[in-house]
Amino acid sequence: MRTILLGICIFISSIGLAQRECTSSAYLETQKMVQPDLQARLQHIQAFIDKQLQSLPVTAIGTKENGNQPVYKIPVVVHVLYNNAAQNISDAMVKSQIDALNRDFRRTNADTSNTPDRFKEVAADVQIEFALATADPKGRPTSGIVRKATNTSYWRMDDKIKFSAQGGDDAWDSRYYLNIWVGNLQSTLAYSSVPGGPADKDGIVVALSAFGTINVGGAFNMGRTVVHETGHWLGLLHIWGDSYCGDDLVGDTPKQGNFTSGCPSGFRSSCSNGTTGDMYMNYMDYTNDACLNLFTEGQKQRMRSLFASGGPRSSILASRGLDVPWMEAAPLEELPVAIDLKVYPNPAASQLTLTCNASWIGKNALIINMNGSVLSSTPITATTQKFNVSSLRPGIYYLQADQEGEKIRVKFVKL
Repeated sequence: MRTILLGICIFISSIGLAQRECTSSAYLETQKMVQPDLQARLQHIQAFIDKQLQSLPVTAIGTKENGNQPVYKIPVVVHVLYNNAAQNISDAMVKSQIDALNRDFRRTNADTSNTPDRFKEVAADVQIEFALATADPKGRPTSGIVRKATNTSYWRMDDKIKFSAQGGDDAWDSRYYLNIWVGNLQSTLAYSSVPGGPADKDGIVVALSAFGTINVGGAFNMGRTVVHETGHWLGLLHIWGDSYCGDDLVGDTPKQGNFTSGCPSGFRSSCSNGTTGDMYMNYMDYTNDACLNLFTEGQKQRMRSLFASGGPRSSILASRGLDVPWMEAAPLEELPVAIDLKVYPNPAASQLTLTCNASWIGKNALIINMNGSVLSSTPITATTQKFNVSSLRPGIYYLQADQEGEKIRVKFVKL
């Protein structure tokens, strides 16, 4: 039985052309060696999916007749691992990726018009939505974004990015959150865990170059790398079934010879798929972001089956990650500030200024609330650094920065 494969996309440059390539089988085999019972768990999950799909009315399988279903909402935590200020991406960038997920999973993407007529009948609103967490696993307020400076200059697909002890950041309880780690990946574009895999490794890892949609260049600039990997996180195989004319276990996706690179157009056919042709615009192909535009009804039902009672993603429906926080974190305290560091005016209406010595240039200054949640991160680029605080609600906040051997945390009032 073909198991649910892990999605690992490799970024390859060749004469200016980028393409996705997957080494999922090798990664999965490595996981099986360290997790001897993983193969049995994968087979159990496949049997569970088959049973759930068989329980659907015949008229509902792979059609829009079963479209009146609840919308599943998934809390997301994004772990940003940065080695320098440029890698510490903005909140806006993170939110743009969440928007891209919702755009494509709810089929509100503007390029639905590019879906060929022969596939429009099976193109699906998956009825799954994603939102940055509002409460952490302990019930404390959170922005859903965890930022961590690291001495690691680049990451590989060895999962070290997922563990604090190895320079990364530990996963939040993966039963209740989708963990996404963002960092400087070497060679690898992104990879996703497999449903049923180790809980402490569960989630998606993505390169900075393929995350979000704000000022992102190249072929993967629309946030669809994470859309693709989330498909894997929800049990989808590649469109060609990871072998020549293979089976992706979805009934309404045509057989396809292999992956598709670049951004093709027009009708293409392989594996004797007749008048339907290849569905190279499916999110589970390797096509460039600009030429991807659909999941199918069959893929939708496969993904949603994991949320059924007893399924590998069912616990996330009981998550409190999107609740109003129910625990208040202890307020932070100010730290002593050297005489050559000043923060003014205080109170501040729209602009806050930090004066410091040159040793702080290149470090990041955080604005955090009373509970320690990071609201913004700004690189310090001059000895007189200004911060726009006009969007903050009136209240008490802290300006915080760290460098070796010294940390500053100054309380200020926003009028």
